[in-house]
Amino acid sequence: MNFKLGFWADREYHLDKMNLSQLISAYFQYYAIAAYLLVALMLFLFVIFSLLSGNIRMLNLLFSVVSTIIIYPLVWYILHRWVLHSQWMWKSKITAPIWKRIHFDHHADPNNLKVLFGALYTTLPTVIISTVPVGFYFGELPGAAASLCTGIITTCFYEFIHCIEHLGYMPKSRWLRELKKLHMAHHFHNETGNFGITNFLCDWMFGTIYKKNNEKPRSETVFNLGYDESIAIKYPYVAELTPEWPYVADPVKRQKVHRTGRITT
Repeated sequence: MNFKLGFWADREYHLDKMNLSQLISAYFQYYAIAAYLLVALMLFLFVIFSLLSGNIRMLNLLFSVVSTIIIYPLVWYILHRWVLHSQWMWKSKITAPIWKRIHFDHHADPNNLKVLFGALYTTLPTVIISTVPVGFYFGELPGAAASLCTGIITTCFYEFIHCIEHLGYMPKSRWLRELKKLHMAHHFHNETGNFGITNFLCDWMFGTIYKKNNEKPRSETVFNLGYDESIAIKYPYVAELTPEWPYVADPVKRQKVHRTGRITT
């Protein structure tokens, strides 16, 4: 008997065909989000206990939290640009499945909710490595717990905004509309820029921001990140895990192929 949990039962869900209420329902039923919130709650209670028992001062606690909030966008930018959009991960049989799960599949099918969320086994260790040393520096173990809790809550916020950006509607908020426009350009025009999710300050700092599509040429690798049939000959690990390989890179054309059974140009 296959175990099925609520919204995440036996079918795919595409954000361009969902509304906000459906997203909220799916979001809080996803196993990774539930795990994040549970861990964050436990850390929060530990931090409160430490504060009340005098094991950490309020100032050190604030330094731990604020520092984490400041460095988080930079950490995400570095990982997104130089790890997830790198070419080294598909070359190893060990890292190729991870890269396929956490980024290749998302770019190949940007609105597929099941591959939009980061994998728990990769995201949580990354958040721990990125936040715990900062908090420990300011407040030892309670500070580390505060930083990790902040990092996890920030991750949940990032994941939700990321989903909003892929929903098939234009948000009323000017801020969300701008985020959506920049992120959609990253997915459907040119993947070598606009690496941010909830802010694009690091893109401004490193010169990878583009607000209009005519500022960059249309990328031929926006959906496959450069991993194509010629690469798969030498490094077959991603292809071996990809059903119907080789397939049409453009997800819109791929859906037409599934419906009609033929490739059209």
